[in-house]
Amino acid sequence: MNELVFLGTGGSVATAERDNTSFLLVAEKDLILVDCPGALIQKLRRCGVDPGTVGGILVTHVHPDHIYGLPSLVHSLMLREGLIRVFGSRQACSFGERLLDLFELREPRFRTRVEFVPLDPGATAAVGAALEVTPLLTPHHASSLAYEVRLRTTGQRVVFSGDTPIYPPLFDRARGADYLVHDCSSPSRWFEAYPILATMHTHALELGRAAAAAGVRCLVPCHFLTGDLEFSVAEVETELRAGFGGRLVMPADFERMAL
Repeated sequence: MNELVFLGTGGSVATAERDNTSFLLVAEKDLILVDCPGALIQKLRRCGVDPGTVGGILVTHVHPDHIYGLPSLVHSLMLREGLIRVFGSRQACSFGERLLDLFELREPRFRTRVEFVPLDPGATAAVGAALEVTPLLTPHHASSLAYEVRLRTTGQRVVFSGDTPIYPPLFDRARGADYLVHDCSSPSRWFEAYPILATMHTHALELGRAAAAAGVRCLVPCHFLTGDLEFSVAEVETELRAGFGGRLVMPADFERMAL
């Protein structure tokens, strides 16, 4: 079974309903995390997933809400024999190494080992037997990568934007994608109130239009800034629908979506 599990769908400030954005991508026997905020052991177990079966992590960038859970994840698996491969930009991998070394989590006494795999933009790499990824630079942060993930058994393409403003090269990559999981931080009115958001994130009205122009088959918005700003997800959906007429999935934490 191929599926996407929503471990978190919120922004940097968690709420009672939405934690920091992260996903578990399941393709055949490959279990790959996309980003690594806190409490992932508890979240995985709540979803019926043995944390020790996770084989890889795609890191989109090194802001705290996307990577701060890595030391806790590794520490929690210290008695389990295993290997976790962490994929990301060269900046993200270097940061991750330093973060683990702060807690001495790469010492031989830890049975779960971590291998950092730097990815070059545009170069396709295997992340498991059933998955390959092609990274793309995005302008959110110097360490930022989006990922086009291809499921080898079905040929489906899933594109993860990470945090980003609207970025035309990303939508070129996502053209005709089966799934686009994209930053949709708030309705457009908050970007009018706080113009700085437009340099870092995407609002619902522009995302719907861009996804429609790219011919995306299924749009999955995420990274809702409901912990910072007052709005409903229904308002986000209304703006998305103003421009996008395809399949739209409005995810909640701990929901699962078959691929």
